[in-house]
Amino acid sequence: MDYIKIEFLSLSANEGFARAAVAAFAARLDPTLEELGDIKTAVSEAVTNCIVHAYPDRIGTIWLRAAIRDDGELELVIRDKGVGIPDIDKARQPMFTTGGEERSGMGFTIMDSFMDMVRVRSTEGAGTTVTMRRRIAGRAGLR
Repeated sequence: MDYIKIEFLSLSANEGFARAAVAAFAARLDPTLEELGDIKTAVSEAVTNCIVHAYPDRIGTIWLRAAIRDDGELELVIRDKGVGIPDIDKARQPMFTTGGEERSGMGFTIMDSFMDMVRVRSTEGAGTTVTMRRRIAGRAGLR
């Protein structure tokens, strides 16, 4: 398994950095533009959740690990040590948000739609870990 690990502050500007870093790493799997866009969107949603919800009143640390598993699947793990999620099932419902009226509440729904697997683990007061996996079909004829 090959992987990268990145640690960064929960600043809005770092969401774009996380997207770009994962896209550069995933490029070795030769994804289509659509696959790459899906992956970048899922990363954006996970990192934005950390920025907005995990650390609502302070700047905290976000850890991101991207791995190419031995079976060729891309695995992403985004972790924080923020406030945690009291009810994961409720948080994964479309339109549910704790971020105020300006938030759509579609983060987990978007992650679910763009990735093959999304697992959320959280402990109140200790943080949240989101693990996502995506098999990359790649461009026809290039595999």
